Amino acid sequence: MLTVVNLIAYFLMLALLGYYIITTLQWYSYRLERMIFHHTKPWWNYLYFLLPFLSYDFVMGISHGRYGFVVALLYLPLFTLWYRKIDKKLVFTGRVKRFFAALGLFGLFFTLVFGVYSTFLPILLAWIVSVVIEKILFGAFRNRARKRLEAMPDLKVVGVTASYGKTSIKNFIATLLSEKYRVYATPRSVNTLGGVMKDVNEDLPADAQIYVVEMGARGEGDIAEITEFVRPHYAVVGKIGPAHIEYFKTLERIRDTKLEILRSPRLVEAWVHESAMVDVSADPRIHIFGPEIEEVEATLEGTCFTLEGERYCAEILGAFNAINLAAAIHIAKALGLSPEEIHRALKKIESVPHRLQRIDAGGKVILDDSFNGNIDGMMASFELASAWSGRKVLITPGLVEADEKLNEQVAKRADEIFDRIIVTGDLNYGIFQRVVTPEKLRHLERKSQMEEMLVEETRPGDLILFANDAPSFI
Repeated sequence: MLTVVNLIAYFLMLALLGYYIITTLQWYSYRLERMIFHHTKPWWNYLYFLLPFLSYDFVMGISHGRYGFVVALLYLPLFTLWYRKIDKKLVFTGRVKRFFAALGLFGLFFTLVFGVYSTFLPILLAWIVSVVIEKILFGAFRNRARKRLEAMPDLKVVGVTASYGKTSIKNFIATLLSEKYRVYATPRSVNTLGGVMKDVNEDLPADAQIYVVEMGARGEGDIAEITEFVRPHYAVVGKIGPAHIEYFKTLERIRDTKLEILRSPRLVEAWVHESAMVDVSADPRIHIFGPEIEEVEATLEGTCFTLEGERYCAEILGAFNAINLAAAIHIAKALGLSPEEIHRALKKIESVPHRLQRIDAGGKVILDDSFNGNIDGMMASFELASAWSGRKVLITPGLVEADEKLNEQVAKRADEIFDRIIVTGDLNYGIFQRVVTPEKLRHLERKSQMEEMLVEETRPGDLILFANDAPSFI
């Protein structure tokens, strides 16, 4: 009887530990070093994986395989606690399914053939097998995508990268160029090599004339990989800043990684924001942009600015969007759009969802900036909110991928502008406690409490800013 109980407990431990490890790896693009060294809550790895993992193998060892089920029973509620905390659940992709299949097979192999109840070996081997299989599949997937691009020799590719505003620039370029061309852009925030290849294989229309590709990076060489694959004719390097600084360590490495886009063998023309601080005088194809943007006026109705003597306006919120719009206008001009076509297209631009998106509901003005997690964007959203004459409420976890100094800057400015500040989660709450006026501050531990909190804390006439955070129902 005890053998059956331990066998069930063993596979339960394997399943739970496997679920934790593959979920966390999925968050960090299946890069093991990022999961280990750059986890925003590194203690999770100790509490929810390493401790139960070592405890199970230790108890099974000293009890000669008799009482491991006790650890499994203790781990189950601990795992359930972790599962309820996470907002981003595991997506059961083909890769994840293959990992669990390998994990189950190795578990059966070691128990049935050797009578060993080890959790370490099945998880290690399942991960190794998963990596090998994915490399094989990835190679075939890449070759198919490359052949598809080669079969479209007239397709013009526009590459977009930046620390901040990549998705906005991409969408603005696509909207402007659609005034004259058949344009397709990578969807949502798809910006990895794997995501772009999948997009080419499955969704890129055969009759597209322009392909606008967003390129993201969390390590040196990431932009180079995508650049080598799509080989853009036109490129934009937007604002450079400390986004993902924990991966790159220095701003210079961030800048150098973003500039990898300029290595494209088909590059015709590129625009690099002045924040990159690079000398491009030796290459006439590459232009610095930013200083030519003048007279920026940002209100809760839209943003206007002057670019090279011409006045442009769009119903997009945030002064920082003048940079993103200017980049799109430069690309549009390079690809032959007339001033009339550009102005007409600017009227069609819509807010990118969750990036300073205005929602009027129940007499309240909601600014949903939940996908904007950088210091410049957050400060710009604060300035925009400061123009509101009524009560102002901020809901934020602070900056997630940033250091303490930047979060202190956020907390200080928030205290100057907002009447009520609700901090979600524990990551930066201590910083806000030290900086913000106590009467203004509230801590929200779980998002499940958000709806009740909004009823309690807000009223008609309020402006509510969700900065880098928002509930699913917004």
